[in-house]
Amino acid sequence: MIVVLQRVKSAEVNVGGQTVGAIQKGYLLLVGIAGRDTEQDVKRLAQDVSKLRLMADAEGKFGVNLATSGGSVLAVSQFTLLANFAKGNRPSFHEAAAPAVAEPLFNLFVAELSRLLGQPVATGQFGADMEVKLVNDGPVTVVLE
Repeated sequence: MIVVLQRVKSAEVNVGGQTVGAIQKGYLLLVGIAGRDTEQDVKRLAQDVSKLRLMADAEGKFGVNLATSGGSVLAVSQFTLLANFAKGNRPSFHEAAAPAVAEPLFNLFVAELSRLLGQPVATGQFGADMEVKLVNDGPVTVVLE
């Protein structure tokens, strides 16, 4: 499982010209589920995200977690994070979980993160062609595996 976390001032996901998920200050999470991932992996990464102190404290340093800062989360499933270019210029996605496996694990990640943060987590639309708009804050971008 790979999560690319971007601290944002705002973010939204559109599908077919309609906004399906949007937040103001918080984290945009691009989430890639691998075929080898388990429910334990998903729960551990949700816990990691909930505890990270990437929001600015009173001194402008990384000192506050998302819940304390009053921020929100927008999670977007993105299998292309598992792209493999070992055999050339065209990506292979054989490490990505099949949709029938990935979707329930993504939904579990969202539910677990929502539980840990005590607030709903906005999402994109699994499997859809999505347009993601964001305003980076910092920019701050980290990769979690």
